Amino acid sequence: MIVALIDSGLGLLPTSAWLRRLRPDLDLVLSLDPDGAPWGPKPEPWVVDRVLGAVRRSLDRGAQVIVLPCNTASVTALPHVRELVGPGVPVIGTVPAIKPAAAACDSVAIWATAATTASRYQADLIEQFGNGAKVVGVPCHGLADSIDLGDRAAALAAIDSAAARTPDDVSGVVLGCTHYPLLADEIAARLPDGVTLFDSAEAVARQTLRRIDGLGAAGEGSGTVEVFVSGRPGALPPSAEAFDAGRLLGAIKA
Repeated sequence: MIVALIDSGLGLLPTSAWLRRLRPDLDLVLSLDPDGAPWGPKPEPWVVDRVLGAVRRSLDRGAQVIVLPCNTASVTALPHVRELVGPGVPVIGTVPAIKPAAAACDSVAIWATAATTASRYQADLIEQFGNGAKVVGVPCHGLADSIDLGDRAAALAAIDSAAARTPDDVSGVVLGCTHYPLLADEIAARLPDGVTLFDSAEAVARQTLRRIDGLGAAGEGSGTVEVFVSGRPGALPPSAEAFDAGRLLGAIKA
Protein backbone atom coordinates (compact mmCIF):
# COMPACT_ATOMS: atom_id res chain seq x y z
CA MET A 1 0.00 0.00 0.00
CA ILE A 2 1.49 3.31 -1.14
CA VAL A 3 0.48 6.52 0.63
CA ALA A 4 1.48 9.93 -0.75
CA LEU A 5 1.88 12.95 1.54
CA ILE A 6 2.17 16.45 0.05
CA ASP A 7 3.30 19.70 1.67
CA SER A 8 5.54 22.63 0.82
CA GLY A 9 8.07 21.70 3.50
CA LEU A 10 8.69 19.70 6.66
CA GLY A 11 5.07 20.04 7.80
CA LEU A 12 4.45 16.59 6.33
CA LEU A 13 6.86 14.96 8.80
CA PRO A 14 4.57 14.68 11.87
CA THR A 15 1.77 12.87 10.03
CA SER A 16 4.27 10.76 8.08
CA ALA A 17 5.97 9.75 11.32
CA TRP A 18 2.66 8.74 12.88
CA LEU A 19 1.93 6.56 9.86
CA ARG A 20 5.37 5.00 10.20
CA ARG A 21 4.77 4.25 13.90
CA LEU A 22 1.27 2.87 13.40
CA ARG A 23 1.86 1.00 10.11
CA PRO A 24 5.60 0.58 9.46
CA ASP A 25 4.84 -1.58 6.42
CA LEU A 26 3.28 1.28 4.45
CA ASP A 27 5.25 2.64 1.51
CA LEU A 28 5.36 6.44 1.67
CA VAL A 29 5.83 8.95 -1.15
CA LEU A 30 6.75 12.33 0.35
CA SER A 31 6.46 15.43 -1.86
CA LEU A 32 8.06 18.67 -0.66
CA ASP A 33 8.27 21.93 -2.59
CA PRO A 34 11.20 24.03 -1.33
CA ASP A 35 11.34 25.88 -4.67
CA GLY A 36 7.80 27.16 -4.12
CA ALA A 37 7.65 27.43 -0.34
CA PRO A 38 5.95 28.90 1.53
CA TRP A 39 2.58 28.21 -0.04
CA GLY A 40 0.51 30.34 2.33
CA PRO A 41 1.08 33.77 0.70
CA LYS A 42 0.80 32.44 -2.87
CA PRO A 43 -2.33 32.92 -5.06
CA GLU A 44 -4.82 30.08 -4.77
CA PRO A 45 -4.62 29.00 -8.45
CA TRP A 46 -0.82 28.73 -8.13
CA VAL A 47 -1.13 26.54 -5.02
CA VAL A 48 -3.75 24.34 -6.66
CA ASP A 49 -1.53 23.83 -9.69
CA ARG A 50 1.46 22.99 -7.48
CA VAL A 51 -0.50 20.49 -5.40
CA LEU A 52 -2.08 18.81 -8.44
CA GLY A 53 1.35 18.41 -10.01
CA ALA A 54 2.53 16.57 -6.89
CA VAL A 55 -0.61 14.43 -6.91
CA ARG A 56 -0.03 13.40 -10.53
CA ARG A 57 3.55 12.40 -9.78
CA SER A 58 2.37 10.43 -6.76
CA LEU A 59 -0.20 8.56 -8.82
CA ASP A 60 2.49 7.79 -11.38
CA ARG A 61 4.47 6.19 -8.55
CA GLY A 62 1.48 4.02 -7.66
CA ALA A 63 -0.02 5.99 -4.79
CA GLN A 64 -3.35 4.57 -3.65
CA VAL A 65 -4.08 7.17 -0.96
CA ILE A 66 -3.37 10.92 -0.97
CA VAL A 67 -2.81 12.89 2.25
CA LEU A 68 -2.50 16.68 2.44
CA PRO A 69 -0.85 17.30 5.84
CA CYS A 70 -0.90 21.04 5.14
CA ASN A 71 -3.58 23.56 6.05
CA THR A 72 -2.95 25.72 2.96
CA ALA A 73 -3.10 22.76 0.58
CA SER A 74 -6.22 21.43 2.26
CA VAL A 75 -8.21 24.65 2.22
CA THR A 76 -7.28 25.58 -1.37
CA ALA A 77 -6.76 22.33 -3.25
CA LEU A 78 -8.71 19.54 -1.54
CA PRO A 79 -11.78 19.55 -3.84
CA HIS A 80 -9.54 19.83 -6.90
CA VAL A 81 -7.50 16.83 -5.77
CA ARG A 82 -10.64 14.76 -5.19
CA GLU A 83 -11.92 15.68 -8.63
CA LEU A 84 -8.60 14.70 -10.21
CA VAL A 85 -8.21 11.30 -8.54
CA GLY A 86 -11.86 10.25 -8.56
CA PRO A 87 -13.82 8.30 -5.95
CA GLY A 88 -11.52 5.28 -5.91
CA VAL A 89 -8.58 7.07 -4.27
CA PRO A 90 -9.10 8.33 -0.70
CA VAL A 91 -7.96 11.91 -0.11
CA ILE A 92 -7.41 13.07 3.48
CA GLY A 93 -7.02 16.74 4.33
CA THR A 94 -5.91 18.53 7.48
CA VAL A 95 -7.82 20.94 9.73
CA PRO A 96 -6.36 22.58 12.86
CA ALA A 97 -7.58 20.86 16.04
CA ILE A 98 -9.82 23.74 17.12
CA LYS A 99 -12.87 21.55 17.75
CA PRO A 100 -11.31 19.21 20.35
CA ALA A 101 -9.46 22.11 21.98
CA ALA A 102 -12.60 24.21 22.34
CA ALA A 103 -14.51 21.21 23.68
CA ALA A 104 -11.90 20.66 26.40
CA CYS A 105 -10.83 24.22 27.26
CA ASP A 106 -12.61 27.47 28.08
CA SER A 107 -9.81 29.60 26.65
CA VAL A 108 -7.78 28.59 23.59
CA ALA A 109 -4.92 30.13 21.62
CA ILE A 110 -4.26 29.11 18.02
CA TRP A 111 -0.61 29.32 17.11
CA ALA A 112 -0.29 29.68 13.34
CA THR A 113 1.54 31.57 10.63
CA ALA A 114 0.79 35.26 10.29
CA ALA A 115 -1.08 34.62 7.03
CA THR A 116 -3.27 31.91 8.56
CA THR A 117 -3.94 33.95 11.70
CA ALA A 118 -5.29 36.80 9.59
CA SER A 119 -7.23 34.55 7.21
CA ARG A 120 -10.96 34.18 6.68
CA TYR A 121 -10.30 30.44 6.80
CA GLN A 122 -9.22 30.48 10.44
CA ALA A 123 -12.00 32.89 11.40
CA ASP A 124 -14.55 30.53 9.86
CA LEU A 125 -13.08 27.55 11.73
CA ILE A 126 -13.30 29.44 15.02
CA GLU A 127 -16.91 30.37 14.30
CA GLN A 128 -17.77 26.80 13.33
CA PHE A 129 -15.89 24.89 16.04
CA GLY A 130 -15.28 27.42 18.84
CA ASN A 131 -18.04 25.92 21.00
CA GLY A 132 -18.38 29.10 23.04
CA ALA A 133 -14.75 29.08 24.15
CA LYS A 134 -12.63 32.21 24.15
CA VAL A 135 -10.34 31.74 21.14
CA VAL A 136 -7.44 34.03 20.23
CA GLY A 137 -5.01 33.80 17.34
CA VAL A 138 -1.27 34.10 17.98
CA PRO A 139 0.89 34.65 14.87
CA CYS A 140 4.20 32.77 15.12
CA HIS A 141 6.45 34.92 12.97
CA GLY A 142 9.22 32.92 11.32
CA LEU A 143 8.61 29.66 13.16
CA ALA A 144 7.68 27.49 10.15
CA ASP A 145 10.54 28.92 8.09
CA SER A 146 13.02 28.24 10.91
CA ILE A 147 11.81 24.66 11.18
CA ASP A 148 12.23 24.12 7.44
CA LEU A 149 15.80 25.41 7.73
CA GLY A 150 16.54 23.32 10.80
CA ASP A 151 17.53 26.57 12.55
CA ARG A 152 16.83 25.59 16.12
CA ALA A 153 17.97 28.87 17.68
CA ALA A 154 15.67 30.93 15.44
CA ALA A 155 12.80 28.50 16.05
CA LEU A 156 13.20 28.75 19.82
CA ALA A 157 13.27 32.53 19.59
CA ALA A 158 10.02 32.44 17.59
CA ILE A 159 8.49 30.14 20.20
CA ASP A 160 9.55 32.47 23.03
CA SER A 161 7.97 35.40 21.20
CA ALA A 162 4.69 33.55 20.63
CA ALA A 163 4.59 32.33 24.24
CA ALA A 164 5.06 35.89 25.49
CA ARG A 165 2.07 37.00 23.37
CA THR A 166 -0.19 34.15 24.49
CA PRO A 167 -2.76 35.29 27.10
CA ASP A 168 -2.13 34.06 30.64
CA ASP A 169 -5.61 32.56 31.00
CA VAL A 170 -5.23 30.18 28.05
CA SER A 171 -5.62 26.51 28.99
CA GLY A 172 -5.19 25.04 25.50
CA VAL A 173 -2.93 25.84 22.54
CA VAL A 174 -3.77 24.59 19.06
CA LEU A 175 -0.74 24.04 16.84
CA GLY A 176 -2.33 25.52 13.74
CA CYS A 177 0.58 24.87 11.38
CA THR A 178 1.62 21.31 10.61
CA HIS A 179 5.30 22.22 11.10
CA TYR A 180 4.85 23.11 14.76
CA PRO A 181 4.38 19.59 16.23
CA LEU A 182 8.02 18.94 15.34
CA LEU A 183 8.87 21.19 18.30
CA ALA A 184 5.93 20.30 20.54
CA ASP A 185 8.13 19.54 23.55
CA GLU A 186 9.94 22.86 23.23
CA ILE A 187 6.62 24.71 22.89
CA ALA A 188 5.14 22.95 25.93
CA ALA A 189 8.22 23.82 27.99
CA ARG A 190 7.67 27.53 27.34
CA LEU A 191 4.00 27.56 28.32
CA PRO A 192 2.59 27.60 31.86
CA ASP A 193 1.99 24.29 33.60
CA GLY A 194 -1.42 22.84 32.81
CA VAL A 195 -1.67 24.18 29.25
CA THR A 196 -2.59 21.38 26.84
CA LEU A 197 -1.28 21.25 23.28
CA PHE A 198 -3.56 20.12 20.46
CA ASP A 199 -2.40 19.12 17.00
CA SER A 200 -3.97 17.12 14.20
CA ALA A 201 -1.09 14.91 13.00
CA GLU A 202 -2.06 11.73 14.84
CA ALA A 203 -5.75 12.20 14.01
CA VAL A 204 -4.96 12.63 10.30
CA ALA A 205 -2.77 9.53 10.36
CA ARG A 206 -5.47 7.46 12.04
CA GLN A 207 -8.10 8.72 9.61
CA THR A 208 -5.77 7.70 6.78
CA LEU A 209 -5.55 4.19 8.21
CA ARG A 210 -9.34 4.00 8.51
CA ARG A 211 -9.67 4.97 4.86
CA ILE A 212 -7.05 2.36 3.93
CA ASP A 213 -9.00 -0.28 5.84
CA GLY A 214 -12.12 0.80 3.97
CA LEU A 215 -10.52 0.00 0.63
CA GLY A 216 -10.86 -3.67 1.47
CA ALA A 217 -7.97 -4.78 -0.72
CA ALA A 218 -5.10 -3.08 1.06
CA GLY A 219 -2.07 -5.32 1.11
CA GLU A 220 1.06 -4.76 3.11
CA GLY A 221 4.00 -2.86 1.69
CA SER A 222 7.71 -2.98 2.39
CA GLY A 223 8.08 0.23 4.39
CA THR A 224 9.94 2.26 1.75
CA VAL A 225 10.18 6.05 1.74
CA GLU A 226 10.45 7.85 -1.61
CA VAL A 227 10.95 11.62 -1.75
CA PHE A 228 10.23 14.21 -4.42
CA VAL A 229 11.71 17.69 -4.04
CA SER A 230 9.81 20.25 -6.15
CA GLY A 231 9.02 17.47 -8.61
CA ARG A 232 12.49 15.94 -8.72
CA PRO A 233 13.42 12.60 -7.15
CA GLY A 234 15.53 13.39 -4.11
CA ALA A 235 15.75 13.10 -0.36
CA LEU A 236 14.56 14.85 2.75
CA PRO A 237 16.75 17.90 3.41
CA PRO A 238 19.46 17.66 6.09
CA SER A 239 17.33 19.93 8.31
CA ALA A 240 14.89 17.03 8.76
CA GLU A 241 17.49 15.29 10.87
CA ALA A 242 17.03 17.96 13.53
CA PHE A 243 13.69 16.37 14.44
CA ASP A 244 12.71 12.95 15.78
CA ALA A 245 10.15 12.53 13.00
CA GLY A 246 12.75 13.17 10.32
CA ARG A 247 15.18 10.69 11.83
CA LEU A 248 12.42 8.09 12.12
CA LEU A 249 11.59 8.36 8.43
CA GLY A 250 15.19 8.38 7.22
CA ALA A 251 15.68 9.18 3.52
CA ILE A 252 17.74 12.22 4.52
CA LYS A 253 20.31 13.68 2.15
CA ALA A 254 23.84 13.41 3.52
